[in-house]
Amino acid sequence: MSTPEPQGPEPTEEELQAAWDEQLRHITVADVLIQTAVSLVNLAGRRLGLGPGGAEERDLAQVRDAIDAVRALTPVLERSDAPETLKPLRDAISQLQLEYAKLAPGAASPPAAAAGGPQDPGTGAGQAPPSSRLWVPGR
Repeated sequence: MSTPEPQGPEPTEEELQAAWDEQLRHITVADVLIQTAVSLVNLAGRRLGLGPGGAEERDLAQVRDAIDAVRALTPVLERSDAPETLKPLRDAISQLQLEYAKLAPGAASPPAAAAGGPQDPGTGAGQAPPSSRLWVPGR
C-alpha cells in the first residue's frame, strides 16, 4: 500500500481567510437560501422515512419544521428567481406535505377538542368533520 504524496504546505490562516473572502464576493443571499431550502427538503424526506434508514429515521416534528421553513423562504426566493426556476422546489414541498398528511395523526383535520370536546369512541361525538383542504404545517 502506498502513502499519498505530500500536497505541499497547509494554507495559512490568512490564505484561508482570503479564499473565504473571495467566495463571499461571488455568492448571493439567494444562492444560500436556495441551497438551504434544498437541504431542508432533502432532510425532510429522510425524516419522513423515505431515505435508506426508513421508518427508523422518521421524525414528523422535524418534517413539519422543514416544510414551514421552506415555505417561509419561498416568498424571498420569488423576488430573485423566476417562478419557473422554483417549480421543482414547490413540487417537492407539495409531495412532502402530502406524505406528512398521510403519516401525521390529525394532520388533515383539526383536533377533536377544537371541534367540540373529547371524542366518544362509541358514537364519534366531538369528532372533527373531514376537511376538504389539505392541512399545511404552520397555517
